[in-house]
Amino acid sequence: MLSTLRRQTGTGLRLLIVLTVLCGIVYPLVVWGVSRIPGLSGNAEGRQIVRDGKVVGSSLIGVDPVPADPNADPYFHTRPAASAKDVLGPADTSTSGGSNKAGDSQDLLDAVSRRRAQIAQREGVLPEAVPADAVTASASGLDPDISPEYAALQVARVARVTGLSEAAVRQAVATATGGRILGFLGEAHVDVTELNLAVLDARQGR
Repeated sequence: MLSTLRRQTGTGLRLLIVLTVLCGIVYPLVVWGVSRIPGLSGNAEGRQIVRDGKVVGSSLIGVDPVPADPNADPYFHTRPAASAKDVLGPADTSTSGGSNKAGDSQDLLDAVSRRRAQIAQREGVLPEAVPADAVTASASGLDPDISPEYAALQVARVARVTGLSEAAVRQAVATATGGRILGFLGEAHVDVTELNLAVLDARQGR
């Protein structure tokens, strides 16, 4: 009886040590090593965007900038976030998630209507010209991408406020635009973080 207990205990301890080494040391080191492979390290670190040696953001996280003067807004804006206190943002970047409201929720319909009216006023267009992604929050609330249509809607305002030509701003939009994954998955999209940095670079003559 005691010999069996000692044998089972010894087997259990040896198994514990082996699995601890494999799962607690070897596997994490292998994963970390793979993440250092050129071409993968950027993704492993969150696709950080570096300017002048400083990390200024991530192309995976959409942070809606707040203009100092709402009447002279030089920024492209992301999709709205359910975490925002105001219907248009900015998002609370300490949290992530959607509103989980159904499509027939009156609160959701009211929020969409208010967003459409505010965006139309901001861009100087009719409410019917505002695309769907401009008034609907993403699932995460931190989506960095908008549709090319929403980016195009904002070009005239950004050009007017920044003093850049519309052609230069459209070129910045083109630079930040990505196509479908593998050529057929999803839709074309514009990364707002990269776009605002491209506009800043253009203003600084980079």
